[in-house]
Order: sequence, then C-alpha cells, then structure tokens
Amino acid sequence: MNKTELIEDPKELWNLIREDKYLKSTAGVALGYLQTNLVTLPSEYAFDFLLFCQRNPKPCPILEVMEPGEYEPKILAKGADIRTDIPYYRIYEHGKLVNETKNIIDYWKDDLVSFLIGCSFTFETAMLNANISLRHIEQDTTVPMYITNLETQAAGKFSGPTVVSMRPIKKEHLVRTVQVTSRFPGTHGAPLHIGNPNEIGINNIDAPDFGEKVEIKENEIPVFWACGVTPQAVALKSKPPIMITHSPGYMFVTSTRDDSVAVI
Repeated sequence: MNKTELIEDPKELWNLIREDKYLKSTAGVALGYLQTNLVTLPSEYAFDFLLFCQRNPKPCPILEVMEPGEYEPKILAKGADIRTDIPYYRIYEHGKLVNETKNIIDYWKDDLVSFLIGCSFTFETAMLNANISLRHIEQDTTVPMYITNLETQAAGKFSGPTVVSMRPIKKEHLVRTVQVTSRFPGTHGAPLHIGNPNEIGINNIDAPDFGEKVEIKENEIPVFWACGVTPQAVALKSKPPIMITHSPGYMFVTSTRDDSVAVI
C-alpha cells in the first residue's frame, strides 16, 4: 500500500498490518494518534529497564507498561495486539540483532513484559499544523536516526548511548518548532540539540545509523530529538538474552489521540 493512500483509523491500520498489506514506516499515518516505540523483555529484567527509563525520561518516556504475558495495550489501544500490529519487529539476543520479522508470535512467552515508549512521530501532526515541513514525510522515507556520544544514565543491567532523530528545519521556523514540540514531553518534547552534529558525536550526517538519509537544504538547520530507538543501542551494549523491539521508523500506532499527552 502506498502511504499516499490516507489511513486515518488506527484499527484499520492494525488490520492492514496483520494482513501484510502495510509494511512501511508509520510516519504520516493515522495523523492525530499517539505512536509509540516497543520494548519487550523477560520479566526478570523489567524492573531494571523501568528504572532505566525513569532515569532517562527524554529518550525513554514511558506511556504504558503491560503485565507479564499480556499483549493487548489496555490503556492506549484496546483491541490491538502488540505481537502483530507493528509492520516490522527486531529481535536482539545477547547484544546481536538476529532477526527482523513481521510478527513476534513465535517468540512470545508468558513472562514477557512490554513497554510502550513515546515516539516523536506523535508531535509531527502539530508540526504540520504549524506549517513546519517534514522532509521524511515529503519523501516517504524513514526519519534518519543517529547514535550519539551522549551517554544515558545506567540502571541495573542497562546502559548505553542516546539515539536521536533528525529533521531539517527552516531557520525561520526554529523557534516555532521548539514551542510546538515542547508541548509533548511524553513523546520526547523539545529538541535535544540544534545545529552542528559533530558536537554530539555524529561525524557523517549523510550516514544515519537507523532510517534513511534526507536532504538538508541551504536555508535549513538540522534539529535533533531524543529518540525511542535508544533502547536498541542499549541492547547492543547491555546484551540482555532477548529484547524485542519495533524496527526503527515502524512504530506501534495507538488508538489514543495525540493531544492526550500534550501540555497546554
């Protein structure tokens, strides 16, 4: 399915994903609904990860934690199934990416605890409404993401670098961009860094660690937000026996409106 074929209803999107009819980035899809990152871990690691998120709220703002073995997000998306309703998942084992799959039914166990973490795709509706253009949506690509030299605060087993997403913003829109995104602290909020990527350890902005390269025009500045892909970089360093996540850019779209997490 082409993303230009507008999908407005998250429940319609879940059904399309289950039928392998939507397998693209979820940026620009079901505008106005909260999108989240997924992290699923064995219950023995759940407290350490919860503490990690509490200590690192900028990249890992928790929106829902599900009970061991549960796969329906009862707070954010009743009727959904986090085992099937994301276009692509990643499986990390002992610090290595071992698989990318369309569902995680075969990996599911009753002791798995799932975390839904805020995603910056959520505030993109507000940016578009403020006439702030978004290059990755215009080009129908996955937003570029980078591993930085900004270390997270360790908790238990978990530690590692912060990942950021980048959007080129016109110079005259920078102030408005900060104002708009600051209203969404539950989905990363205001930018983490504006300008020179070298200052946060990004040596080649044309070679993102996740997602796809986008053009930065002469009148634009690269703007970086903390990113919920951070746990995937943490998995590579911390090496839990298994961590299941979404594939970067392929988010879980909830049936909760994005303005429910906005600050007036």
